[in-house]
Amino acid sequence: MNEPNSCVDNATVCSGASCVVPDSNFNNTLSVVLSTVLTILLALVMFSMGCNVEIKKFLGHIKRPWGICIGFLCQFGIMPLTGFVLSVAFDILPIQAVVVLIMGCCPGGTSSNILAYWVDGDMDLSVSMTTCSTLLALGMMPLCLLIYTKMWVDSGSIVIPYDNIGTSLVALVVPVSIGMFVNHKWPQKAKIILKVGSIAGIILIVLTAVVGGILYQSAWIIAPKLWIIGTIFPVAGYSLGFLLARIAGLPWHRCRTVAFETGMQNTQLCSTIVQLSFTPEELNIIFTFPLIYSIFQLAFAAIFLGFYVAYKKCHGKNKAEIPESKENATEPESSFYKINGGFKPDEK
Repeated sequence: MNEPNSCVDNATVCSGASCVVPDSNFNNTLSVVLSTVLTILLALVMFSMGCNVEIKKFLGHIKRPWGICIGFLCQFGIMPLTGFVLSVAFDILPIQAVVVLIMGCCPGGTSSNILAYWVDGDMDLSVSMTTCSTLLALGMMPLCLLIYTKMWVDSGSIVIPYDNIGTSLVALVVPVSIGMFVNHKWPQKAKIILKVGSIAGIILIVLTAVVGGILYQSAWIIAPKLWIIGTIFPVAGYSLGFLLARIAGLPWHRCRTVAFETGMQNTQLCSTIVQLSFTPEELNIIFTFPLIYSIFQLAFAAIFLGFYVAYKKCHGKNKAEIPESKENATEPESSFYKINGGFKPDEK
């Protein structure tokens, strides 16, 4: 068939872990620079987030993991199920449904830790949830994909990049552990590092979205149904995560934490899985979905953050909580009950 040259020139070429516009030194250079800068920035940001994590409280979440269990149920229960329901409801192509489900089965992303800080969430719970979901993804991702994709495709054809998951885990645990040590030894310096790192985290999120849009500019033509699903999916994750956490009796600041941990998926991991599992022809109709999800999960997170900041200003609180329970204000500092308030419903 004789296709116009313009179509060939604008085709997206996916190779290995990269999917960019071909024959462009600018894009190739930008891809390398982006990867290097983001890796360094991410390590520094996670180090700063670790400076807000107290070792005692972090271990408390691990020993009495009520909040982590709720997060686990949201991450590997709500998200895959939501992806399955959306795929069936919109009657999308089997290959498109598989990509939506891959996104739903991915663990939480590190951006959730940054946003949890900005909404006065429980940083100890946020970091522990991200760490646990990344570790458990080694087993839960294949299991969830086996359950939900068998009506469309053989789950054995989906390549799970365990090395990437392991790298993500190391990139999370090491800088956070160093930050926790700094917070334990030099708490005053840790506060300064945290303020700088939280700002750097916002820059990191914006930089990823902007440069990603430039790198993948030729892949934005995609089925309208995937745009709609990419819009609804993250909102459903945030909302259902918050609702389940509240039903479980978690205090408000932990509900916000669980909400972000649920809706904020590791889209980079999803993109890697998609590229490893499908042919270049198939990628032309599905590759952009992780990018769409990434854009809307950040957009709605920014909207939620804006509402929360407005709420704080209206109520004139330094560290506002949407009326917390009395027990959160009066519990002794050393009590494990404070660490996991979800074991008892909030007092009305």
